[in-house]
Amino acid sequence: MAGVTDQPFRKICKKFGAGLTVSEMVASNPALRTHKRTLLKTDHQNEPGPISVQILGADPLQMAEAAKFNVARGAQIIDINMGCPAKKVCSVAAGSALLRDEQLVKKILRAVVNSVDAPVTLKIRTGWDQHSRNAVKIAEIAEQEGIVALAVHGRTRACGFKNTVEYETIKKIKQSVNIPIIANGDIDSAEKARAVLRFTDADGIMIGRSAQGKPWIFREIQSILETGVKISPPSIQEIQAIVYSHLDSLYHFYGNQSGVRMARKHIGWYFNGLWKVPPTIIKKIYQADHPDDQLALVMNVFQQLKLGQTA
Repeated sequence: MAGVTDQPFRKICKKFGAGLTVSEMVASNPALRTHKRTLLKTDHQNEPGPISVQILGADPLQMAEAAKFNVARGAQIIDINMGCPAKKVCSVAAGSALLRDEQLVKKILRAVVNSVDAPVTLKIRTGWDQHSRNAVKIAEIAEQEGIVALAVHGRTRACGFKNTVEYETIKKIKQSVNIPIIANGDIDSAEKARAVLRFTDADGIMIGRSAQGKPWIFREIQSILETGVKISPPSIQEIQAIVYSHLDSLYHFYGNQSGVRMARKHIGWYFNGLWKVPPTIIKKIYQADHPDDQLALVMNVFQQLKLGQTA
């Protein structure tokens, strides 16, 4: 979720019921620690807690120092990324590439846990590829080294975001350790969330891509889990208000120029799958280079939608 789970997006997700949001992954490399972009990723000003910061790296000492640095800046939870499948991350033996070296996993977890008083969580995949699924072993190491909760994306690194999610593996992990297990992967509806929880017996679920352009998914999940009732989707008027608030937050957080650029993908996600907005209009929105122009174009789409002219 790099480039997605910034402060504006985290706040919206929490508003709709997400119990915990995690920052974009931040590199443990000390040379990048005080870079403007890195500091923005971990800006939690006026953000409701708990505050969780995800760190990325392959060197135990650097990861420990990164954990201490972020706790000093307000992190209440440190999350370790051993699940990212991106080539540029795995090429430096970080992210899910670490799953190939169980001894290094142990060293990193021990170093980070011992470096801070804050609880430390871990995100993994089921293994490097179909020939080396070792998530159960990694989970056991995590428990031994003091990890307080484990999130599992039910695919190997080689799968990326394709192939069927291995909910069976997540179930095995849950049966093998005593720490809370959080299931992740293709949970795209309230009904799917309930089914995954029932099948895996996991303690919680993690939503990633399915919240892009649909942050109210947390409200829908919360309703069906607590009451068994599936609530109606938001109206066009409510979605308009959500989008307006989100874009306004992006402009203020990043500044006009960067805010407009960051908003483009979110606008695409909000519109994609909800309505068929003409490509010419989308192009104009993407070409806008000032918040006032971009926002006016987006709000005009909603006006047309309410009139039933673009649906």
